[in-house]
Amino acid sequence: MDAGGWSEDTGGLPGGASGVFKDASGLFEDAVGLPAEVAGWFARRTWQPVPWSAAELVEAKRGRTVSVVLPALNEEGTVAGVVSAVRAAGELVDEVVVMDGGCTDRTAERAVAAGARVVRLDEALPGLAPRPGKGEVLWRSLAATRGDLIVFVDADLVEVGPEVVVGLVGPLLTEPGVQLVKGFYRRPLRMATTEHRSGGGRVTELMARPLLARFAPQLSGVVQPLGGEYAARRDLLARLPFAGGYGVEIALLMDTFRLAGLDAIGQVDLGVRKHRNRDLADLGVMASEILAVVLDRAGVDPGPRPVDLVQFAEGEPAGSGWFPVVRRVERTGRGPMRDTLTSR
Repeated sequence: MDAGGWSEDTGGLPGGASGVFKDASGLFEDAVGLPAEVAGWFARRTWQPVPWSAAELVEAKRGRTVSVVLPALNEEGTVAGVVSAVRAAGELVDEVVVMDGGCTDRTAERAVAAGARVVRLDEALPGLAPRPGKGEVLWRSLAATRGDLIVFVDADLVEVGPEVVVGLVGPLLTEPGVQLVKGFYRRPLRMATTEHRSGGGRVTELMARPLLARFAPQLSGVVQPLGGEYAARRDLLARLPFAGGYGVEIALLMDTFRLAGLDAIGQVDLGVRKHRNRDLADLGVMASEILAVVLDRAGVDPGPRPVDLVQFAEGEPAGSGWFPVVRRVERTGRGPMRDTLTSR
C-alpha cells in the first residue's frame, strides 16, 4: 500500500524480518517478526545516540533559521529551565517562543526573564477566536514564528539540556529527505515520593501503539508517537491540518506519512525525559482524544461528534461510595495554516 491510504490489515507490507535485526548502531536487537519495511526504515531513519554537535549543525544551517516553540499552560515551575536549556544551543537557535495557552500563573513572566518571547493565543492571528486544546496552541505558533525549521518542546520538562534541540534539528539539516523528526526517550514514572526508572508513557503503550499496529502498521517503528518533542520543516507543517487536543502529535505523524511517505519521518534518541505525570482520569481524556483522531485518519469514524466520557471517583471520606464524573471530549481542529493565511 502506498502512503496515500490507510488499511485495517497489514497494507501489503513485505514479509516479516526473521532472526535478530540490528540497526546501523547495533542497538536494536531481538526484533523477530518486525515487518521488513519497518525494519529498513528504522535502520535508515533512527539516530541513537545523537551524532552531531551544536557547532557542526550551525555550519549546516546555510542560511536556514530555527524557531523553538514551547506550548505552555501554567508551567511557572519549569518553563525558565526549559528556555535556558534551549538557549544554551547558541547560534543554532534563532528564536525561542513560549506560546501562552491561557496561563494564570507566572509562566509568562518567568519565560521572558529567561530570554524567550511570549505570545498569547489572541496575539497570533488576531481576529480569529482561539479554541481550547494543545493542537490549537501549536497551530497558532506557525503564525507567531518565522523559522524555516520549527522545534516543539514541552514546557514542563525537568533536567533538560540543549541536546534536545541539537538532536531534533540534526536530521532536518543533514538529510534532505527528512521532513519530520520525532524525539524518543526513556520516561521515568514520577510519583509523589518515588521515581520508577520506566512506566511513563502509559497512553502510548495502552492506546497509541495498539492503534497504530491496527490502522497504520508502517508507523510501528516510531518509538514515541505521542512525544511532545519533535521538529519539522515549516513548509510541511503549513500543509497539514492540526487536531485540536492531545491527538495533535499522532495526527501530524499519520498525516506526514500520508502526504510525504515513511522516509520523510525520522527519530532521534534524546536520552531521558522527565516531566509532570498526569493522573489516570486526565490520561483517560487524553486517550479518548487520541482514539478519535486515529479513527478519523483511518476513515473509520470521521464525524466530529463529541463524546461524553464517564469516569468514576471515590467520595470523601473513603468508603462513602463512588460517583460518576462526565467529561466532554470534543473533536476539534484546524485546517492547514497555509489555507488560513491565504484567505486572510
